[in-house]
Amino acid sequence: MALSADELAELYDRYAEPILAFLVRRTWDPEAAVDIMAETFAAALEGRRRFRGGDRAAAGAWLYGIARHQLADHFRRDGAQRRALARLGIERRPLTDVEYERIEDLAASSELRDRVADQLGSLPVDQREAVRLRVVEEQGYDTLARTLDISQDAARARVSRGLHALRAAIDAATAQSPLDLQRSADHA
Repeated sequence: MALSADELAELYDRYAEPILAFLVRRTWDPEAAVDIMAETFAAALEGRRRFRGGDRAAAGAWLYGIARHQLADHFRRDGAQRRALARLGIERRPLTDVEYERIEDLAASSELRDRVADQLGSLPVDQREAVRLRVVEEQGYDTLARTLDISQDAARARVSRGLHALRAAIDAATAQSPLDLQRSADHA
Protein backbone atom coordinates (compact mmCIF):
# COMPACT_ATOMS: atom_id res chain seq x y z
CA MET A 1 0.00 0.00 0.00
CA ALA A 2 1.37 3.39 -0.92
CA LEU A 3 1.40 5.94 1.89
CA SER A 4 -0.41 9.24 1.66
CA ALA A 5 1.21 12.43 2.93
CA ASP A 6 -1.20 12.36 5.89
CA GLU A 7 -0.22 8.78 6.77
CA LEU A 8 3.44 9.76 6.60
CA ALA A 9 2.71 12.70 8.91
CA GLU A 10 1.17 10.23 11.38
CA LEU A 11 4.27 8.07 11.11
CA TYR A 12 6.40 11.13 11.82
CA ASP A 13 4.40 11.82 14.98
CA ARG A 14 4.82 8.21 16.06
CA TYR A 15 8.45 7.54 15.10
CA ALA A 16 10.37 10.83 14.98
CA GLU A 17 11.55 10.71 18.60
CA PRO A 18 12.48 7.01 18.67
CA ILE A 19 14.35 7.35 15.37
CA LEU A 20 16.13 10.45 16.63
CA ALA A 21 17.21 8.56 19.75
CA PHE A 22 18.35 5.65 17.55
CA LEU A 23 20.48 8.04 15.47
CA VAL A 24 21.97 9.90 18.45
CA ARG A 25 23.13 6.59 19.93
CA ARG A 26 24.98 5.83 16.73
CA THR A 27 26.45 9.24 15.91
CA TRP A 28 27.02 10.63 19.42
CA ASP A 29 26.22 13.95 17.76
CA PRO A 30 22.71 15.35 18.34
CA GLU A 31 23.06 17.92 15.56
CA ALA A 32 24.05 15.28 13.02
CA ALA A 33 21.23 13.05 14.28
CA VAL A 34 18.68 15.83 13.72
CA ASP A 35 19.97 16.29 10.17
CA ILE A 36 19.86 12.55 9.46
CA MET A 37 16.35 12.29 10.87
CA ALA A 38 15.22 15.13 8.59
CA GLU A 39 16.84 13.35 5.63
CA THR A 40 15.12 10.13 6.68
CA PHE A 41 11.68 11.66 6.60
CA ALA A 42 12.42 13.59 3.41
CA ALA A 43 13.41 10.30 1.74
CA ALA A 44 10.29 8.65 3.16
CA LEU A 45 8.12 11.44 1.79
CA GLU A 46 9.78 11.13 -1.59
CA GLY A 47 9.43 7.34 -1.62
CA ARG A 48 6.04 6.97 0.08
CA ARG A 49 4.36 5.75 -3.10
CA ARG A 50 6.80 2.83 -3.31
CA PHE A 51 5.99 1.60 0.21
CA ARG A 52 4.39 -1.84 -0.05
CA GLY A 53 3.94 -2.81 3.58
CA GLY A 54 0.54 -3.46 5.04
CA ASP A 55 0.62 -2.22 8.63
CA ARG A 56 2.24 0.12 11.15
CA ALA A 57 4.96 -2.34 12.08
CA ALA A 58 5.98 -2.65 8.43
CA ALA A 59 5.93 1.14 8.08
CA GLY A 60 8.09 1.51 11.19
CA ALA A 61 10.57 -1.06 9.93
CA TRP A 62 10.61 0.73 6.57
CA LEU A 63 11.42 4.04 8.31
CA TYR A 64 14.22 2.45 10.35
CA GLY A 65 15.62 0.98 7.15
CA ILE A 66 15.64 4.43 5.59
CA ALA A 67 17.27 5.84 8.74
CA ARG A 68 20.02 3.19 8.63
CA HIS A 69 20.62 3.98 4.95
CA GLN A 70 20.76 7.72 5.66
CA LEU A 71 23.13 7.08 8.57
CA ALA A 72 25.48 5.11 6.33
CA ASP A 73 25.31 7.90 3.74
CA HIS A 74 26.07 10.44 6.46
CA PHE A 75 29.23 8.66 7.51
CA ARG A 76 30.35 8.39 3.87
CA ARG A 77 29.78 12.01 2.95
CA ASP A 78 30.43 13.76 6.27
CA GLY A 79 34.00 14.77 5.53
CA ALA A 80 33.29 16.06 2.04
CA GLN A 81 30.23 17.96 3.22
CA ARG A 82 32.07 19.69 6.05
CA ARG A 83 34.82 20.77 3.67
CA ALA A 84 32.27 22.11 1.16
CA LEU A 85 30.36 24.08 3.81
CA ALA A 86 33.59 25.58 5.10
CA ARG A 87 34.65 26.48 1.56
CA LEU A 88 31.31 28.23 0.97
CA GLY A 89 31.32 29.90 4.38
CA ILE A 90 28.00 28.31 5.37
CA GLU A 91 27.38 27.49 9.00
CA ARG A 92 24.59 25.30 10.33
CA ARG A 93 22.40 26.81 13.00
CA PRO A 94 23.63 25.23 16.18
CA LEU A 95 21.12 23.53 18.42
CA THR A 96 20.02 25.48 21.46
CA ASP A 97 20.97 24.12 24.86
CA VAL A 98 17.35 23.11 25.41
CA GLU A 99 17.22 21.24 22.07
CA TYR A 100 20.54 19.56 22.77
CA GLU A 101 19.48 18.42 26.25
CA ARG A 102 16.14 17.15 24.95
CA ILE A 103 17.86 15.06 22.31
CA GLU A 104 20.35 13.69 24.83
CA ASP A 105 17.43 12.78 27.09
CA LEU A 106 15.77 10.94 24.21
CA ALA A 107 18.92 8.95 23.59
CA ALA A 108 19.68 8.56 27.30
CA SER A 109 23.26 9.33 26.30
CA SER A 110 24.32 10.71 29.68
CA GLU A 111 23.12 7.49 31.32
CA LEU A 112 24.92 5.48 28.68
CA ARG A 113 28.12 7.49 29.13
CA ASP A 114 27.95 6.88 32.88
CA ARG A 115 27.41 3.16 32.39
CA VAL A 116 30.33 2.89 29.97
CA ALA A 117 32.56 4.90 32.34
CA ASP A 118 31.57 2.62 35.23
CA GLN A 119 32.20 -0.48 33.14
CA LEU A 120 35.54 0.89 31.94
CA GLY A 121 36.53 1.48 35.56
CA SER A 122 35.60 -2.09 36.46
CA LEU A 123 37.72 -3.67 33.72
CA PRO A 124 40.92 -5.39 34.79
CA VAL A 125 43.76 -2.86 34.79
CA ASP A 126 45.51 -4.46 31.79
CA GLN A 127 42.35 -4.32 29.65
CA ARG A 128 41.41 -0.82 30.82
CA GLU A 129 44.85 0.53 29.92
CA ALA A 130 44.84 -1.24 26.55
CA VAL A 131 41.40 0.17 25.68
CA ARG A 132 42.42 3.65 26.85
CA LEU A 133 45.58 3.63 24.73
CA ARG A 134 43.82 2.22 21.67
CA VAL A 135 40.51 4.13 21.77
CA VAL A 136 41.20 7.34 23.66
CA GLU A 137 44.79 7.95 22.59
CA GLU A 138 44.24 6.26 19.20
CA GLN A 139 47.50 4.34 19.34
CA GLY A 140 48.14 1.67 16.75
CA TYR A 141 48.62 -1.87 18.00
CA ASP A 142 52.36 -1.75 17.39
CA THR A 143 52.75 1.38 19.55
CA LEU A 144 50.32 0.04 22.13
CA ALA A 145 52.28 -3.23 22.36
CA ARG A 146 55.56 -1.35 22.85
CA THR A 147 53.99 0.95 25.47
CA LEU A 148 52.67 -2.02 27.46
CA ASP A 149 55.73 -4.17 26.71
CA ILE A 150 53.63 -7.01 25.32
CA SER A 151 53.20 -8.64 21.92
CA GLN A 152 50.83 -7.18 19.35
CA ASP A 153 48.65 -10.30 19.66
CA ALA A 154 48.39 -9.77 23.41
CA ALA A 155 47.57 -6.09 22.85
CA ARG A 156 44.82 -7.01 20.39
CA ALA A 157 43.43 -9.59 22.81
CA ARG A 158 43.32 -7.11 25.71
CA VAL A 159 41.61 -4.46 23.62
CA SER A 160 39.18 -7.01 22.23
CA ARG A 161 38.24 -8.34 25.67
CA GLY A 162 37.87 -4.82 27.06
CA LEU A 163 35.73 -3.64 24.15
CA HIS A 164 33.60 -6.77 24.41
CA ALA A 165 32.89 -5.96 28.07
CA LEU A 166 32.09 -2.35 27.17
CA ARG A 167 29.79 -3.51 24.38
CA ALA A 168 27.91 -5.67 26.87
CA ALA A 169 27.44 -2.58 29.07
CA ILE A 170 26.19 -0.56 26.11
CA ASP A 171 23.82 -3.34 25.08
CA ALA A 172 22.44 -3.51 28.61
CA ALA A 173 22.00 0.27 28.72
CA THR A 174 20.28 0.36 25.34
CA ALA A 175 18.26 -2.80 25.74
CA GLN A 176 15.45 -1.35 23.66
CA SER A 177 16.12 -2.24 20.06
CA PRO A 178 14.56 -0.25 17.22
CA LEU A 179 11.83 -2.89 17.05
CA ASP A 180 11.12 -2.42 20.77
CA LEU A 181 10.92 1.32 20.21
CA GLN A 182 8.52 0.74 17.32
CA ARG A 183 6.31 -1.45 19.48
CA SER A 184 6.34 1.22 22.21
CA ALA A 185 5.38 3.86 19.68
CA ASP A 186 2.61 1.64 18.31
CA HIS A 187 1.07 1.40 21.79
CA ALA A 188 1.35 5.13 22.46
